Amino acid sequence: MENKEFFETLINKVAQGDCLEVMRNIPDNSVDVTFADPPFNLKKKYNSYYDKHDVQEYLSWCKEWLTEMVRITKPTGSIFVHNIPKWLIYFGFYLNEIAIFRHWIAWNAMGSPLGKTLLPNHYGILYYVKSEEFKFYDIRMLHKRCRVCHYILQDYGGKKSQLHQFGPLVSDVWTDIHRIRHKKRRDEHPCQLPIHLLERLLLMSSDEGDIVLDPFIGTGTTAIASKKLGRRFIGIDIDLKYMEITNRKLEQVEPTVINGCYISIFLDDIVTVRDKDWDKIKDAFVIPQNPLELERREICLLHKKGKTIKYKPPKEIQSGLFFPVG
Repeated sequence: MENKEFFETLINKVAQGDCLEVMRNIPDNSVDVTFADPPFNLKKKYNSYYDKHDVQEYLSWCKEWLTEMVRITKPTGSIFVHNIPKWLIYFGFYLNEIAIFRHWIAWNAMGSPLGKTLLPNHYGILYYVKSEEFKFYDIRMLHKRCRVCHYILQDYGGKKSQLHQFGPLVSDVWTDIHRIRHKKRRDEHPCQLPIHLLERLLLMSSDEGDIVLDPFIGTGTTAIASKKLGRRFIGIDIDLKYMEITNRKLEQVEPTVINGCYISIFLDDIVTVRDKDWDKIKDAFVIPQNPLELERREICLLHKKGKTIKYKPPKEIQSGLFFPVG
């Protein structure tokens, strides 16, 4: 009962402290999604932590929090771990003993050359579950288009008439989400993840009201994504400064909803939607009347007052090439 009461006090809060101490007081099978983006042991300087340890010491510590993540995740839940391939190989070897492997998600994130190596060009996200009853929803991304002519880049051959209006189902390689490089979008943190990366994971694996736990919350990416998508969250971080940044940012967060469905937006573009929600969402767009027009013309998201976010195409609408669906 004491653990249950303690757990209730954590919901929609960021706790300062050692993640192992906090998680050990959380009941079994109580969290819907656990996501970890731990220090990578690459000698990076955090505000109050220097990320340099002996390899065996680092791996032993990681095994402890991985064990806790799996323990507190519900049988219907999901476990995600973000890191570089060097360490994910070890993590996966251990997780295979205590959970069920689903995917190694690779997302496009250019690194720096490190001597005699190929140029690092992706980070990995391990995706594990605890039972075959886990929640999962197909998700869609926007069609990839040429920046100049705006034609869809993928060759659909003779099946162009079957193009989905929004975009294709997402695979296990994510090339449309990139690292945060512009200083104006970064916090005072050496390893900040894009919010729409976490939103994609949450749309795929959870429902409104579910609880998401991040034991290394940093400057709040997971908490912000959770709040935007109507999920509850538990954040843990050892650094008071990062905790304060997270709380300030959370005060500004509003849910991102279209026609009652949560969606992921970045720079005024919808990045991810659930496949099952599209029929409810699509009447918020201006969509080409002829399916074949999708190959060369982007759909446009409308404001509530009928104006587009990206651009306003009055000529196309007047000529009948576009029409608001619904």
